[in-house]
Amino acid sequence: MARKKPLVVVTRKLPEAVETRMRELFDARLSAEDQPMTQAELVEAVRHADVLVPTVTDRIDTAVLSQAGPNLKLIANFGNGVDNIDVDTATQRGITVTNTPGVLTEDTADMTMALILAVPRRVAEGIKVIEGDAWRGWSPTWMLGHRISGKRLGIIGMGRIGQAVARRARAFGMSIHYHNRKRLSAELEEHLDATYWESLDQMLARMDVVSIHCPHTPGTYHLLSARRLKLMKKDAYLVNTARGEIVDENALTRMLLAGELGGAGLDVFEHEPAVNPKLVKCDRVLLLPHMGSATVEGRIDMGEKVIVNIKTFMDGHRPPDRVLPSML
Repeated sequence: MARKKPLVVVTRKLPEAVETRMRELFDARLSAEDQPMTQAELVEAVRHADVLVPTVTDRIDTAVLSQAGPNLKLIANFGNGVDNIDVDTATQRGITVTNTPGVLTEDTADMTMALILAVPRRVAEGIKVIEGDAWRGWSPTWMLGHRISGKRLGIIGMGRIGQAVARRARAFGMSIHYHNRKRLSAELEEHLDATYWESLDQMLARMDVVSIHCPHTPGTYHLLSARRLKLMKKDAYLVNTARGEIVDENALTRMLLAGELGGAGLDVFEHEPAVNPKLVKCDRVLLLPHMGSATVEGRIDMGEKVIVNIKTFMDGHRPPDRVLPSML
């Protein structure tokens, strides 16, 4: 007699190839409507599922987990960050949590580098001029930006993505600096030609471009507070492709409107999908709708990691991408 397939509830629409493979391997309940689940729908899912496959748009908090049924043993997150999941509560209830690390590193680093290039060169403003039919021809002093070669890049969070950004930025002639919870090895620092700053405040005050690559945790919420943002040079640029909650968005908006920063490139926002309307009106700002990891290849790779984690777990083995509270 064939073993019963585990009931896997997927909260959002995934690439067709991934969904097809899930249907082959599991009793997969897919999302026909690509909309975030309500809390009531999430509760219903965790009550009956053996495995839940959520995304960043699903908040799996204590209120949801407290109503999980006895069959829920795995939350296989479709994404690298797990700030949308209460990992502590899940662990206490005997529920394993996995994520999809590594597969989005290059995609996110590419988008970060695109923002580092585009914001100082005022690309977004140039597009608006063309779209608004306001261009009246070339001028030697009009729409002047800044080159990035020779500038200092300060990276906050020197994990996989931070290091990938450092490699790209070096190729463009930037000087690499970083602040991290733990200092890199001497060999890796030498390979990246990176300067370590134990004090984030001291690094911020000296950088031409600051790029955020740390996870969102209670300890990094508003890590770039109003006080820290004011430490940055008046002509410096801020780039964020990590999580919006790491930056005090209201303070950043006020500074940009007051001309107290050179500009910002943001792919993430504090209250997604809402974006501060004042921020939208700022000059020298390039805003993207959380698309840093949005490549076909990346999404398929994420799905394959989710499938491996589920299959390994259901076969009685430790999944390769298990997340523990101590890792956060």
